[in-house]
Amino acid sequence: MTEQATEGTARRSSRAKMAARIVIALVLIVLIFWYLLKDISLADVWAAITAMTWGELVSLAVVAGWNLVTYAFVWMTVAPGLRFGRAMLMTQATTAITNTVPAGSAIGIGMTYAMLGSWGFSRSRTTIAVLVSGVWNAFAKLAIPVLALALVALQGDASAARVTAAGFGIGGLIAAIVIFALMLRSEHMAERVGVVAGRVTSRLLALIRRPPVHGWEIATVKFRNRTVDLLEHGWFPITAATVVSHLSLYLVLLVCLRDVGVSDAEVGWAEVLAVFAFARLATAVPITPGGAGVVEAVLITGLTAAGGDKAQVVAAVLVYRALTWGLPVLVGVVCLLWWRKQTLTAPAESASSTGAARP
Repeated sequence: MTEQATEGTARRSSRAKMAARIVIALVLIVLIFWYLLKDISLADVWAAITAMTWGELVSLAVVAGWNLVTYAFVWMTVAPGLRFGRAMLMTQATTAITNTVPAGSAIGIGMTYAMLGSWGFSRSRTTIAVLVSGVWNAFAKLAIPVLALALVALQGDASAARVTAAGFGIGGLIAAIVIFALMLRSEHMAERVGVVAGRVTSRLLALIRRPPVHGWEIATVKFRNRTVDLLEHGWFPITAATVVSHLSLYLVLLVCLRDVGVSDAEVGWAEVLAVFAFARLATAVPITPGGAGVVEAVLITGLTAAGGDKAQVVAAVLVYRALTWGLPVLVGVVCLLWWRKQTLTAPAESASSTGAARP
């Protein structure tokens, strides 16, 4: 009886926390949009959107569709044997969850395990795929801002703030690469990295009165051995697919800006890349589901500061987010429902065939 009461209390507490997260996220998103749009004419924004020609709308549809497809390429490289159709199904379904649910990234990872597991992938293979794709994604998020700022500097638009930001970006990228390289160098080094990381994490957890972590050195050694096997022949396809995925997302933003009237003379393509890159960095910490509100704030503020007309910039950013946040949610819901239908009917069909085969 006591255990049931405890479980009931835990469930209510969990639901209350989830409800609180949803309310806080919604309030934050509303406040961000109110601040961004309070001094702008929405009629001008709508006029910029409706002024796009059919040719421009078709070009947007093409780049948005290509962007969706590139998500699958990354997973096909980190999970050898995963077919394109299943990769699309999984990436779209997990993206829909990540974009709409508080703590959606964690739930999305859980869905990744469930979907890959239903297709015969072991937990160890899935773990390596999740970790490698996450590491390469982090590398891209650190590298693209550095590249963008270097390109802006080459065009003669460097400032002290940009140079400083580039310096921090290069430092962070080098540190991440060095740590990753050291961990892969040998089993002993991987074990040392796990021990140090475990000690640091345990001390941080002690500050919030949580128990220490254990076994990280074993986990890092296993990760090292399996990752080396994957990367030995697959590092280039993984890197190429990751870069293509990030740059495809940037291409959608660039086409949106040009189609609503923000010219290269107002905001150059390198400046657009720099603002895009820092917007991607801003989503490294999931403040809101899918970065809703946060991405818009960074993009609108940065692109307007770079010289874009605010009404046109807002129009472009809203179209961009509709294509890269809203569209994946719609497609992802369909993919999730399709997968659920398949997993529910498969056991029934299997049981039916087994029963029919009995004498």
